[in-house]
Amino acid sequence: MSTRTTPKILTVDAVRESDVCITMGCGDTCPVFPGKRYLDWKLEDPAGQGVDAVRPIRDEIKTLIEGLIAEIAPEKPEATA
Repeated sequence: MSTRTTPKILTVDAVRESDVCITMGCGDTCPVFPGKRYLDWKLEDPAGQGVDAVRPIRDEIKTLIEGLIAEIAPEKPEATA
């Protein structure tokens, strides 16, 4: 089964409700609110590329997301008895 997804438009409401806003090259066109953390990830544009070209981009996004999660929500060490 194939899953087809498309990029979502970055709306003012989405940024307003977020703690971290990650963009991929939208520059001055992205809404900006004080107190939010903004990250601009430079990634190759997957538009029009085949699956073999898109997979490394997907993997890079996964690595970046995992790093961000580890930074902002690190796992708490388990309590020892």
